[in-house]
Amino acid sequence: MLPRDDNVRYGFPLTLTLALAALVVIVSGIRAGADLIIPLLLSLFIAVICTSPVNWLHRLGLSLRLAVLVTLLVIGAFLSLVGLLVVNTFGTFIQALPGIEERLYEQYLNLLDSMASMGLAIDPDLLAGLVEVEDESGWLSTLLGGLGNLLVQSTVVALLVIFMLFETLNFRDKVSFALDDPAASLQRFHEFSLTLKRYLAVKTLVSLLTGVMAWLACVFSGVDFPLLWGVLAFALNYIPNIGSAIAALPPVLLLLVSRDGGLVPSFGLAMAYLAINFVLGNLVEPRLMGRALGLSAFVAFLSLVVWGWMLGVVGMLLSVVLTMTLKIALDSHPQTRWIAHMLGPGRRRIADTVTPPSDTR
Repeated sequence: MLPRDDNVRYGFPLTLTLALAALVVIVSGIRAGADLIIPLLLSLFIAVICTSPVNWLHRLGLSLRLAVLVTLLVIGAFLSLVGLLVVNTFGTFIQALPGIEERLYEQYLNLLDSMASMGLAIDPDLLAGLVEVEDESGWLSTLLGGLGNLLVQSTVVALLVIFMLFETLNFRDKVSFALDDPAASLQRFHEFSLTLKRYLAVKTLVSLLTGVMAWLACVFSGVDFPLLWGVLAFALNYIPNIGSAIAALPPVLLLLVSRDGGLVPSFGLAMAYLAINFVLGNLVEPRLMGRALGLSAFVAFLSLVVWGWMLGVVGMLLSVVLTMTLKIALDSHPQTRWIAHMLGPGRRRIADTVTPPSDTR
């Protein structure tokens, strides 16, 4: 038997190994159960956002159950109205898609001819054959299948939100009954809930402003289907770094190939998207959230890659939200607060920024 040295800490390597092993198991479980986890996460975040109007209505004098019902009716009516408008616009877009595809194809061939005339060794006919779609109905069947799956998932998420909101009515009583000393746990959960609701509210508000301003920019630039591009900008604003560029790409390309558009209007629309995302993403959102609710640029991009790998497109949409939720949860406990600081953008120490007083003696 090896002699034990009391001055050596044997606990940290073992704890680190067990933590890494648990992380591998958790990540593998999340990726394997993505079909189940995605609607649960979406419904959870929507329910957290809905608790704020429920509490506001309760403070006005309504009972909690009536406040939940009123909130669900208002949100359901609003989403139904927006959904009908988007479906109508999307249907018109599908009807006009063959003409848009034909104009894009013409512009593509013109670009290839121009590059070939400049002396580049490019065969326009060969490259055109590579991008030519042989089965025109294949993408349509795939799109319809995706829309059907989206409808089923939306129904499941809506039902989960309803049950979650009613479950929150007696959640504190359940925790108080289940724990021997619930005061500390309830306090940490209260702080976590408030911070998460604040972050989700600010992020949703900024995304909504982004969608509205993108819609106005598309309306003034004359691009077709402005409501569709506004909704797309709202949804993709949750994706860090590349979401705004992806949202701007379809309307800019559509305006570039449209008969009433061209290079100058499409460049103006691209600059409008750039200004919107610069002002809201770099000036308004950090000021509303503060540095305590921020992530470093590396962590934000890494969360995009990791959550996208585990949960697909929905994971990319919710990557920052999920990472911020993890950061807030870690910050609410003293033993894991240092990990939350590592995920944040960091700040200069006051001692490093203040010049020490000179010796006047």
